[in-house]
Parts: sequence; C-alpha cells; structure tokens
Amino acid sequence: MDKLDTIFAMQQKLNEDIIQRRGLTGISDEEWIQKHTLAMLSEMAELLDEVNFKWWKNKKPVDQGAVREELVDILHFFVSMCLRAGMDSGELYDRYMGKNEENFKRQDGTSEKKGYRLGE
Repeated sequence: MDKLDTIFAMQQKLNEDIIQRRGLTGISDEEWIQKHTLAMLSEMAELLDEVNFKWWKNKKPVDQGAVREELVDILHFFVSMCLRAGMDSGELYDRYMGKNEENFKRQDGTSEKKGYRLGE
C-alpha cells in the first residue's frame, strides 16, 4: 500500500467512526460533500490567518508548524470528498496525472482548449 492509499484508507476509517459515534446516518453523499466543502473552506480561512494575509494588521512570525497542520486539515476534508464522490486514491492519481499533462499543454500552447496560448 503506498502513502496515498494509506491516507485514503485511514480517512475512510475515521469517517466511518465519526458517523457511527455521532449517529450521522441518513445523510446523502451530496450533503456530505457540501459539509466537507464548508469545513475545508473554514480550514483554508485558518490557513490564511497563519500567513499574514491581513495587510491592515501588523505581521506576526509565521508558524510553519501551524501552516502545515492547516494543510493536513484541508487534506482530511478533501480526501473525505473524494471518498464521497466514489473516487479512490488510484482514480485521484490518474485524474491528477491527466490534468497535470493538460495544464502543461495549456501553458505551452498545445492544448485544444482555447485562451491559454501566449499572444492569442
């Protein structure tokens, strides 16, 4: 089992445990994705707070440990959404690889998608 497989398996176990312990049955996949999206947005806002995005405040030293913890929190909710959408680690990997290739094509002007070629 590779690292991404392990993350997906561990997140599935955590999700099942939370649902069982808290009696959260009967919630649709659509609603779970909504809930996880909102939770991830909340974690992203916490990440922003850690990196001094408020230009109207005095800067504080960036706590790299806290930044990394927020990134892990975001990953928890992202993987939960993947699982709810029926996507396993293998499919995520494959889709990422395809999209990464397409993104490079867009940047070098060889994509079929219009609007990315420099000078257009």
